[in-house]
Amino acid sequence: MELIKLNADIRTATGKGQARSLRREGRLPAVLYGPGTETASLSINCKEFEDTLRHQKGGQVLLNLVIQNGGEKIRSVMIKEIQRHPLSRDIVHTDFYEISMDRKIFVKVPVTVTGKSKGVELGGMLQIIRRELEIFCYPQNIPTSIEIDVTDLDIGESVHVKDIETEDDVEIPADVNFTIITVLSPKSAEEEEGEEEEGEEGEEAEGGEEAAAATE
Repeated sequence: MELIKLNADIRTATGKGQARSLRREGRLPAVLYGPGTETASLSINCKEFEDTLRHQKGGQVLLNLVIQNGGEKIRSVMIKEIQRHPLSRDIVHTDFYEISMDRKIFVKVPVTVTGKSKGVELGGMLQIIRRELEIFCYPQNIPTSIEIDVTDLDIGESVHVKDIETEDDVEIPADVNFTIITVLSPKSAEEEEGEEEEGEEGEEAEGGEEAAAATE
């Protein structure tokens, strides 16, 4: 797995004013940290970073961070957090977490479903309980997703975490054999919808009673 390179500069000034100044120049404030890593304040090119995100597949983004500070230092990192403006949704800050390519890490990857369940063809409803799973593996072996074929899944049947087979030393740590996907019977699906509607009606009725009491 070849990691994409992203250039970064060390920044010495911090604070909201300096961050705003960076963003006006088309750069983003960032921070690098990790076990055994001295925390460093960085700045990265906004467009370069957004292009990197756009071309990455899967939920987890791994990069070779090329830090310019009188010379180049390359750090293998994963994106730990991306902060966005609440209104514009523009990226305003990002956190990088340094990793070692020869040590396993915990990451979350999305669940994808393939095939059409025979239970669905008989009128059941496919319900995805977990849309992502935490895995433990080497950085270069992180899958883009955990793919589950539901073709043989009948009404009333489920896929549990212990049913998932993985490759490349990928582990799914789980103390409980929880359900990932299930096929509900038509009756169960209707009951669930009915309970949701009753809950909404109850909330409306309660709100009406409170409004009446307030008026009195």
